[in-house]
Amino acid sequence: MTHTLKASAFLLAVLPLAAGATPYDGTYRQAANSECGLVGVDGASIKIEDGIFYGVGMQCLMARPVSVVDMDATLYTMECSGGGDVWAERAMIMDGPGDGSIFVIWNGYVFRYSRCPDPAE
Repeated sequence: MTHTLKASAFLLAVLPLAAGATPYDGTYRQAANSECGLVGVDGASIKIEDGIFYGVGMQCLMARPVSVVDMDATLYTMECSGGGDVWAERAMIMDGPGDGSIFVIWNGYVFRYSRCPDPAE
């Protein structure tokens, strides 16, 4: 079975287990000049929707959420696929300082994303 088929089979198997909406659902800019209408490519935006994290060239099921005590944060097991590979890592997502931003913390990396405006507004 090719890597792409394995990744597709993995996602099809776990997608029914998706928990649905998370408190972090939305589209977020990677940088101030990022295009909010584009998701998943370098210099564009990331999206969290119905328990799936859509990043640059990859997507992750946000499984087994654990609330972090005394913080507006959640620790997830990210079950990911992209570029023909499948992997799992832990990541924490937390609210920013009241401005609609979030922090995504992977082992050794921290990213801050600003929320994109709602296209309906």
